[in-house]
This record gives sequence, structure tokens and C-alpha cells, in this order.
Amino acid sequence: MPRRKTNHPIEHVVIIVKENHGFDNYFGTFPGANGATLPRSSNPPHQDPNHRHDAWLTRKTTAVREQFVEQDIPAYFAYARQFTLCDNYFTDVAGPSTPNHIMLITADSPIIVNPPRYRLPVGEPLFDLPSQPAALEKAGFTWGNYGGYAFDFIKALQGKRKFASAQFKQDAAAGKLPSVSWVYAPHDASEHPPDPNDAGNPLVGNVTHGMQWTVDQVNAVVQGGLWPKTAIFITWDDWGGWLDHVDPPNVEQWKHDPTHPDRDGNHPQWNGTQFRYGSRVGCLVLSPYAKSGYLSKVLHSHVSLLKFCETLFGLPHLNA
Repeated sequence: MPRRKTNHPIEHVVIIVKENHGFDNYFGTFPGANGATLPRSSNPPHQDPNHRHDAWLTRKTTAVREQFVEQDIPAYFAYARQFTLCDNYFTDVAGPSTPNHIMLITADSPIIVNPPRYRLPVGEPLFDLPSQPAALEKAGFTWGNYGGYAFDFIKALQGKRKFASAQFKQDAAAGKLPSVSWVYAPHDASEHPPDPNDAGNPLVGNVTHGMQWTVDQVNAVVQGGLWPKTAIFITWDDWGGWLDHVDPPNVEQWKHDPTHPDRDGNHPQWNGTQFRYGSRVGCLVLSPYAKSGYLSKVLHSHVSLLKFCETLFGLPHLNA
């Protein structure tokens, strides 16, 4: 199907999703931002903080009170100075990765936990949810999943438009990107803090290494000549178990469903606890059309990126 054109100079949207770092943990010391100064973290962190929903509920006393500084992630600070940083941007689920990854595709999530086989969803039940990729296809636009796993949980998306992370850089440098690209780093460049199984790889969790991977993707867009017609969003999927001093608005509560206990790990005691929003994370907006040196104080969340695409491409509203 030939790709439709927009009536706006932006023809391509790139959503880069990194892993497990809250706003104060990364941008708490950025000048002018609503941040907090905390002790500096080792790079990489010693371990992956608990970032499940139960840990989120007790975060004020149990979350890790550490952060990284500009010397650790200089390019992210440079992007924030040159373009736009959102400091009132929240995750959409008060919990771990997979629910938020699904939110970034469908503007909804039927789960509040990572499924037992969340990295390998073979055999897991598929969710029959409307999604932005499907809406793009129906409207005659294109999309690509570069390295994401959560697409395979969505019935209509399983196995479709699925590429390795490395393919994005090649496609961008060749000037051949789809209308919307969801981009995920390989594990050792995702910025996800190390698990015990990662002991043999010193790059896992190194935020400077992960930042450079992101820079390489941005540079490929420029190299391929797509910069004048592209908007790039860089965000982090969940709070990662790090303390953030801003409490997110409580706009939706979790509803335990005894007929689907797997959706919250069979924790009926979570019924009525905060589902949306989760803690703040950073969101960088890079584009020739982004405000330079701007700190956005407007409340946004992961689904705001989908809303942007809906407006740009004239798509129907998801989860309206």
C-alpha cells in the first residue's frame, strides 16, 4: 500500500522507548526543571530496583533515592537544552514495563503486571485491543516495530511489521522510514539496570552506553535526510523503582477481575489501588519544529504520543 502524505511538514514520527528511569533519576538536576537532587548512582547501578506495582505503592519509603547527572548522560541534557524536555510527563501504569509498553501501542492496558513470559509471549493469551498501528494501516499510513516485544500480545499485530532493533538505523540512514516507528534498544543498550543474569556483560545498565545508542539512532535520521520532516520522541517505559518527588494524579483505579487473575498476578488486594498515572519519566522532543530550550509543564503521558500521531495523521481516537 503506498504511504499517504500528511498536510503537515512532519511526515515521520519516531518513538524511542528506553527502560526504567524516572524523571528525578535522570533529569532531577536539569536547570529549571521540577526536579530534586539525590545522591549520585553508580553507573551502571548495582542492581535492578523493584519496580512492580506493590513496590510502587510503598515507593515513598522503599524506592531507591539515587540519580544520574549530566556527566553520565550528557547528550540527553544537550537535547533538553536544544529542544524540548517535558517535566510533567507520566507513565500510564503505576507498575512495570509491559503494561506501559502496551499503553504506548493501544492507549490501554488490560494488565498491571508483567506476564510470567513477558519477553517470550509464545502461548500467552492475546489481547483483542484496538491499536494505533492498525489505525495507521487502515488510514493508508505505514508503521514499524523495531525491537519491541509487546506488539506480540496484541491479536491483530502479532508478528507484523517486526524488525530487529538494528534495522532502524539502517532504514533511517537510507531515508526509508515508515510514518510511525516504535524503536527499542537491544538489552545492553536499553538502560535497564542489570539483573543477576547480566553479570557477565558490563554494558548492561550503563546509562552512558545506552544514551550513545539513542544518539546513533537520532544521527541516522539526520544522515538519511529525514530530519526536516521528522518528530522524534525519547521516553522511558516505567519508573524503574527510583524515587520521584512528584506524586502522579490518580485518575483511574485498578479493578481486580477474578475471572482473569493473571492480569494482576492474582493480587485481589490491589483492587482499588492507583492504576493511572504512574510516576514521572522524562520525555525529550526533538524536531526542527520543537521549541528550543523549552521545558513543557503541561501534563502529558505515554498516550500523549499516540494523541500526537492521531492529530498529525487524522486517525480515530483510541480508547475514547
